Amino acid sequence: MIDTKAIRLLTFIIVGLLFQQCGINNNIMFKAPKGEHAHSDSIPMTPMADYQISVDDKLTFSLSTNNGTKIIEALSGIGTGIGGTNSSEYIVRKTGKVELPILGEVPVSGLTIPQFEDTLQKLFSKEYQEPFVQVKITNQRVVVFPGNGSDAMVILLSNANTTLMEAIAAAGGITERGKANTIKLMRKENGIRKIYNIDLSTLDGLKYVDMVVQANDYIYIEPNPELAREVVKEIAPVLTILSSVILVFSIFSKL
Repeated sequence: MIDTKAIRLLTFIIVGLLFQQCGINNNIMFKAPKGEHAHSDSIPMTPMADYQISVDDKLTFSLSTNNGTKIIEALSGIGTGIGGTNSSEYIVRKTGKVELPILGEVPVSGLTIPQFEDTLQKLFSKEYQEPFVQVKITNQRVVVFPGNGSDAMVILLSNANTTLMEAIAAAGGITERGKANTIKLMRKENGIRKIYNIDLSTLDGLKYVDMVVQANDYIYIEPNPELAREVVKEIAPVLTILSSVILVFSIFSKL
């Protein structure tokens, strides 16, 4: 006969281990403590300041003389000379400087794009007459978690005025598991990540869809817990072991 006390003890031990090592919904990140203040009402709809170039940024620049005359002539099909886009990418080094043709190392970290363009125009003016310079950062991006961790995407910002809705759409939209009423926008301000809570589940959320995202923003759409499926996934191996143990007890009790 099966020792029911032994089976109960074994079951208690296995269930205890299950809850001790339970991994149910461990993939949900950035859980907010109860009572946390939401910054939804103070979300900046447009960038508060120009982007500052930082280490590891990639950039390209175009150079033309005579205040850009060559660019206009090239577009109209007349004239030749210095003008047009330099297709080469230059990386800002850990020193905060970038190595450029003719100029060599140029300090750039912390400058805005207009400030860097002014710097290059002054430096190139030593070699060229009335230089006209345009700079573009090519690796500006946001990270979007659309509601399922395996679907997270890094979205390159080809447009400086990319909106929140455009960024979410580029990531494939909110997944079936995603919670449209629990969207966290994480933005670095003065060296600290600030979290803004956004609700797009109702028409009231329309006031946020045209918010301009900024380089290095994180957009995290919280997934639904799906407790039932997670519990089944966690206990299935334990139930298999338990069934096997009961079968072994049953066999030995008949010997």
